[in-house]
Amino acid sequence: MIILIKLFMAHLIGDFLLQPGSWVKVKEDRKLLAWQLYVHSALHGLLVLLLIWDLSFWIWALLFAVVHLIIDSFKILAQKNDTKRIFFFIDQLLHFISIYLIWVWYENQSISFSFLKDEKIILLITLIIFLTAPVSIMVKIFISKWTPDTDSGDDVTSLQSAGKYIGILERLLVFTFMIANEWQAVGFLIAAKSVFRFGNLQESKDRKLTEYILIGTLVSFGIAIITGMGYRFALL
Repeated sequence: MIILIKLFMAHLIGDFLLQPGSWVKVKEDRKLLAWQLYVHSALHGLLVLLLIWDLSFWIWALLFAVVHLIIDSFKILAQKNDTKRIFFFIDQLLHFISIYLIWVWYENQSISFSFLKDEKIILLITLIIFLTAPVSIMVKIFISKWTPDTDSGDDVTSLQSAGKYIGILERLLVFTFMIANEWQAVGFLIAAKSVFRFGNLQESKDRKLTEYILIGTLVSFGIAIITGMGYRFALL
């Protein structure tokens, strides 16, 4: 396992600590003609050798660097200006998968999906999925009858889909706190949400909008709490 951790460490150091922003820009502009692309990949292999501190590991360090080069090349060739964000996450996911596969090959292990037969893990994954988009849609439909007419310009000043993602993150946090039996953390999260969100609403002096947000927030938190309690009950 220590080898796997060091491989991940090498990736994090090479991709985020030792890669200047100017290199990223040059790679996006010149693509496969950028020498920075090849130096960047070679640096990953060197980092692996330094962290493992074993010259006999050189073939795996070389493989690590070559795979990194292939994935980065795919990214810079496939991404467009409007898809950089999604390709960043695809790139990182492919790197993490490749690191794990290299480690599995080195350790001569087999990839096991036996965890998919564990009903507790399947239930956990199902509930996490439930707390994302499905609950967002449910809450939106439930409070739609109270949607206020507002000319405050909130749609203009708010980030696109920010409320949706804030709701998903807060539900996942509440769910995590619930299954960890950390009730005080749930209370802290609710208090923090109240300070930031309802402080702005109070300034707008729009009572209907305040009540509308309050209903949505309480429903969202309530579903997350009930889901967390349900999961804890299922484990008994």
